[in-house]
Amino acid sequence: MTLSQQIPVATLGVPRIGRRRELKFALESYWSGKSCAADLLATAKALRAASWEEQRDRGVSKIPSNDFSLYDHVLDTAAMVGAVPSRYAWNGGEVPLDIYFAMARGNQGQTGNCDSGQEHAAGPALTAMEMTKWFDTNYHYIVPELDDDQAFTLSSTKPVDYFLEAKALGIHTRPVILGPVTFLKLAKSPAEGFNPLALLPRLLPVYEQLLRRLKFSGADWVQIDEPALVLDLNQNERAALEFAYGQLSKAAPELKIMLATYFGPLGENLETAISLPVAGLHFDLSRAPEQLETVGRLAPKDLVLSLGLINGRNVWRANLTAILDRIKPIVAGWPLDRVEIASSCSMLHVPIDLRMETALDANIRSWLAFAAQKIDELVILARALSQGRDAVAGELKASAEAAATRATSTKVHDPLVEGRIADINGAMKQRRSAFAERSRAQARALGLPPFPTTTIGSFPQTPQVRKARSAHAKGQLSYVDYETFLKKEIEAAIRWQEEIGLDVLVHGEFERNDMVQYFGEQLSGFAFTEHAWVQSYGSRYVRPPIIFGDVSRPNPMTVRWWQFAQSLTQKSVKGMLTGPVTILNWSFVRDDVPRSEVCRQIALAIRDEVTDLERAGARMIQIDEAAFREGLPLRKCDWKVYLDWSVECFRIASTGVKDSTQIHTHMCYSEFNEIIDAIAELDADVISIETSRSAMELLDAFTSSKYPNEIGPGVYDIHSPRVPEVAEISALLMLARERLSDAQLWVNPDCGLKTRNWEEVRPALVNMVAATRALRETVQV
Repeated sequence: MTLSQQIPVATLGVPRIGRRRELKFALESYWSGKSCAADLLATAKALRAASWEEQRDRGVSKIPSNDFSLYDHVLDTAAMVGAVPSRYAWNGGEVPLDIYFAMARGNQGQTGNCDSGQEHAAGPALTAMEMTKWFDTNYHYIVPELDDDQAFTLSSTKPVDYFLEAKALGIHTRPVILGPVTFLKLAKSPAEGFNPLALLPRLLPVYEQLLRRLKFSGADWVQIDEPALVLDLNQNERAALEFAYGQLSKAAPELKIMLATYFGPLGENLETAISLPVAGLHFDLSRAPEQLETVGRLAPKDLVLSLGLINGRNVWRANLTAILDRIKPIVAGWPLDRVEIASSCSMLHVPIDLRMETALDANIRSWLAFAAQKIDELVILARALSQGRDAVAGELKASAEAAATRATSTKVHDPLVEGRIADINGAMKQRRSAFAERSRAQARALGLPPFPTTTIGSFPQTPQVRKARSAHAKGQLSYVDYETFLKKEIEAAIRWQEEIGLDVLVHGEFERNDMVQYFGEQLSGFAFTEHAWVQSYGSRYVRPPIIFGDVSRPNPMTVRWWQFAQSLTQKSVKGMLTGPVTILNWSFVRDDVPRSEVCRQIALAIRDEVTDLERAGARMIQIDEAAFREGLPLRKCDWKVYLDWSVECFRIASTGVKDSTQIHTHMCYSEFNEIIDAIAELDADVISIETSRSAMELLDAFTSSKYPNEIGPGVYDIHSPRVPEVAEISALLMLARERLSDAQLWVNPDCGLKTRNWEEVRPALVNMVAATRALRETVQV
């Protein structure tokens, strides 16, 4: 095969945010009214152009378009098919930006300013749509809201527009759209017994219309993502896929469909997938390498196989020789003009370019690959398969040497940590007494009123806080001056919480850059980056730590700040920690040992911190497990193993305290019903959860299971700029009381408040306290 016949390289999708987080700053400027829609759209267009051109220049031949989104690709799909809930007063036509963002974030009904004379649309205050995790990743998507009588219409031509935009630059792309079956499976409805797939016949004409427009515009391939194919599907759901693609294949017969699956094996859905009338099938060989042989054996030879060989979700450099050895038998028996080399999934989930990390330890850096480097790996693999390994001998040698160095490095392996893991015993996984006995001891020690009020932990990370942190990191603000600044922020937060009457206080976490990074920076076995941002949701980006080696805690991490805060007040201040499962799930985790072993190492480190906090006098310690559910495997047959070791790790971290010490935990947006037994097994004294967007619906799981411990259901949505009124919070508390006993109920926001500003936080918490006081006046507990 000549170079001109080289096996195609596909990325499936790339990061949207820009190397310098340009999208974040453009979004937040627009939301705050400092810039216009034209400014935001111009920044977005420049980011798309730069991405397409870079992929072309690096050797990608199947360049995606429409993988870019201003907020979320599932929200884009809802807007594209006209699935706009009635409360947004959409009157048809293209969905305006301010309705689009209201669906994502809610709004306060305010009008923004713009120097160009354009204004943001004004309107009534609106609540946001629900948000939850995208399969088992750290990315959030907006949950479509549909009704039984839902009508669909093509209300956005974004996939066509972006294809033409790239075409005008001389770049021929493969548009990406979310598949209709996955879209419907992700949807929810307030209607009881709602079956979203019943809407498929109404939805498909919109997709057919879109495909015809893409073909008319010059597209020859389209990538349709159906990650639902890696889930447990029943026969009706498989039939829905067969019906959908039977229809779509006839909409524009000359337009070839690459059906993309990812995040796991196809399993029992494989026969359905390979029987669909599509031209190509992408499957994830990073998460599920074992399916390669089966696909190669069963798939028809006229099907283009897209091999997801490079991990699109983790940051480790691939051992390219090992990959080539593994796929050689399959590829050798397959027509090379029917093969593509691809990332396992969209690279939305990894940072953009390792070359920006100039301060990273050289050894660790040599073991890593971000999106740009993963593209290079894909191109090397394609060249090796097309031209032979000699054509890339140097690149293959460097890859193998990096893998060997990592495997033997003393930076990775610590015998002392391995010894502690071996010494874990049953007594380290149990509280001394059952909850009923502990709760009496805690009531005597804490003396809290009915319906205790608190927050989840963090307060706004204001521009002043971020500026001081940045100046200190750059050496422009001395250690002493930075400590003085932080103490003033903490003291102001404590005084204000006392003033408004919160019952249990927090120190505000002003010293923390991120709830995981802060701890990782003080633990061994972690590495950190300067520019390796990835999108969590909207304009919320994070820099996940990289766990490269055995984990331990050299020194206390939070005790000093807790002691300072507690010295300022007679009320209880919670010690605030991030739990081992969340630290694991929100990090890029080493792939050379089981995740369960890494989690146990982190659990021991957190246990040490819990012990030191209690010894210092802390009576309440919160160990957040915001990401507990998101690590849940996609197939139910794999759940038990994960839940067993996850619960064990939380208990290792939390159980070494006296009965009178109250252990809290917090969980973010989650469907709790199916894992409620595991949540009960955590045996936290108090759990706080996000429930406001679901109108307390998520409490049903705790009710039906007769969950005995105390619960703080969130009473206002911190992901929205709205300030909830007292009546709104009171109504949610009434809904909570229908599901919980009064003795169980705590009152708190949905989540931490670091992403909000004080102008929103102050009135919201004042209203929360006022609603609670009104409740106390009417209830005897």
